[in-house]
Amino acid sequence: MVYQVGGVGRLDSNCKFRRYSPMTTLHILGTLIAIAAIFGWISSRWLKLPLTVGSVLLTVVFSLLLEAISASAPSLHGWAVDLVQQINFESLVLHGMLPMLLFAGAFLLDLEYVVKERLVIALLSVVGTLLSTGAVAGLMWVALYALGMHPHWLACFFFGALISPTDPIAVLEMLKRVGAPKHLQAQLAGESLFNDGIGAVVFLTLLSASRGMAPTALHIGWILILQVGGGVLLGILGAIITSYLMRLVPSYQVEILLTLSLALGGYALAEALHLSAPLEAVVAGITLRQLNRKHARHSISHESIDRFWEVIDELQNALLFVLLGLEVLSIAFNRQDFASGLLAIVIVLAVRAGVVALVLGTIQVLRQQHRSSISALSWGGLRGGLGLALAFAVPSSPSTRWILPTTYIVVVFSIVVQGWSMDLFLRKVRDNAANATLARP
Repeated sequence: MVYQVGGVGRLDSNCKFRRYSPMTTLHILGTLIAIAAIFGWISSRWLKLPLTVGSVLLTVVFSLLLEAISASAPSLHGWAVDLVQQINFESLVLHGMLPMLLFAGAFLLDLEYVVKERLVIALLSVVGTLLSTGAVAGLMWVALYALGMHPHWLACFFFGALISPTDPIAVLEMLKRVGAPKHLQAQLAGESLFNDGIGAVVFLTLLSASRGMAPTALHIGWILILQVGGGVLLGILGAIITSYLMRLVPSYQVEILLTLSLALGGYALAEALHLSAPLEAVVAGITLRQLNRKHARHSISHESIDRFWEVIDELQNALLFVLLGLEVLSIAFNRQDFASGLLAIVIVLAVRAGVVALVLGTIQVLRQQHRSSISALSWGGLRGGLGLALAFAVPSSPSTRWILPTTYIVVVFSIVVQGWSMDLFLRKVRDNAANATLARP
């Protein structure tokens, strides 16, 4: 593992201190944008891959090549490692990019289908996340024990909590690209936007347990009510105020600034009040969209605001996935990590399929005409940068060392393999739907 120290140097994997010249914010941002542009061009022009899939794949390959030539080109390798080490991935994602990504995803949702699919979204977000956390934790404990690693149960639950929620950033980007049916889009997007609140409560509870506290069921319930309920109320209140102010000005620039203040300011306020900031951002985006739809186009600049948030969403996704690929330079892997990563991929996919089948089976009993697809929902539950950011937040110790590299392997597989092949599953869903239609008398 490589640790950043104060901005004047770093400890490498051999615990030797190395000096480097601190890079400015402009230097770091300019480098990331250049890498994203070059790899995006190669991906679109030659590889014919989706932008995010190609960006992650090319950046990981580039980073591994730098590792391979580190002995013959130490300056280039050292520069790349220093670049990555001066970026706090956890802070950048959770306290920098996530507010606008969540707000944009929620604001641009098709609300009509989200309302229709509210039951499956609620069950997958709450029951599905909790079941998945426990199942993944238990199976990972068995798998790691079989590898001779003697894992601690708390570390396994940490991994289960951070990997079980589907990543809204990766899921929403994939859905825009593959053209999923509306009901599947609503199910996957709605689940990914709302299950972070449950995952965050579980993760915070585990953090408390790791620090010697023993949260009771009453304490956990209070945290859930306070953080989730408070975040929802704050998002609704902020959206009501913002929508009212937007209707009082005839300037789309001011309206965009107001939506930005809601996305960033609301998230920051929720964090300051110890509420669920991700849920605040999601609820604020959905509520603002719903309120604005009730007003005429001459009172609110709908097209300009939509286009702004679409561009913000796409640019941040490109940068985030490039940065995710570069993070391989800051993670120390060993042979056991690759074995645990491969086992984790199988476990996460199997648990996801089991949870989805259970939820859809329950809904089918309640609503016999409900439409969905176990294969599409299972394969489309991507993991991404948010899970990796939480992995960086896990307290560092010998018993938790495996979590970060294992999470990274699962995330890269999810984005590159699952994200790239999702259209195959959707084609199967469309074919099944067409055959069912033809079979009807």
